[in-house]
Amino acid sequence: MARVRPGEAANPAPPTVQRVRLRFAKRGRLRFLSHRDVARSFERAVRRAGVPVAHSHGFSPHPRLSWIGAAPTGTASEAEYMEIGLTRPVDPAALVAALDAALPDGLDVLAAAVAEGRPLAERIEASSWVVELPGVEPAALRAALSALLDRESVVVERVTPSGRRKIDVRAALVRADVRDPAPDDAAPSGGAGAIPPDRAGVCAILTAVVRQTTPAVRPDDVLGALDVVAGLRLSSPAKATRTAQGLLDHRGDLADPLG
Repeated sequence: MARVRPGEAANPAPPTVQRVRLRFAKRGRLRFLSHRDVARSFERAVRRAGVPVAHSHGFSPHPRLSWIGAAPTGTASEAEYMEIGLTRPVDPAALVAALDAALPDGLDVLAAAVAEGRPLAERIEASSWVVELPGVEPAALRAALSALLDRESVVVERVTPSGRRKIDVRAALVRADVRDPAPDDAAPSGGAGAIPPDRAGVCAILTAVVRQTTPAVRPDDVLGALDVVAGLRLSSPAKATRTAQGLLDHRGDLADPLG
């Protein structure tokens, strides 16, 4: 085996000449994939599609795929972001088509742009969510949300791999509202579950913009805060979908990180 000289990389790989940022969705049953499962799916798709992905140096090179703000397991998303390093320039639209064809249904690549300017991590400071609450009356959700927004601080506790953490949900909540359900929203998506017969078809919809924190405030943390301040509890699991990520503007809206 050839000896590696000082200052040289073991098993050198072709350099990265272009970086492309992708927005993709996690839909349907694939919302139950963990972040690691999603990463493995993209690694396989990159190989199947013949994408000229750059690799790290060393004896165990891995593709240069980087991720930001992965949605929690069990939540759907229309706004997941990643960055891929390439060994030769590729048209972003062609990359979208190639990867989308190689990924399973439910992981859908939506847009791409050549990485320029500020790093991707600096382009995301908040997320917007839509949360369906089956079996909950919109009036009850409005009352609970009003109680939460009236507080300066609402702390919930979450078990993390490093132990129990206290999280101030109110401090991270930029804005929140109750959306009137459209006719298609009358029945909660994904089945009625354990909803009592007299509550079937009832579904309140919460919309929220949440600032990124460490640890990140998740939709279930917001629901926990609603329980703390107003005793709002669900008889059936909620369904949360992330609709956007980005930088906050003066109105509390989010700018597209690919823009």
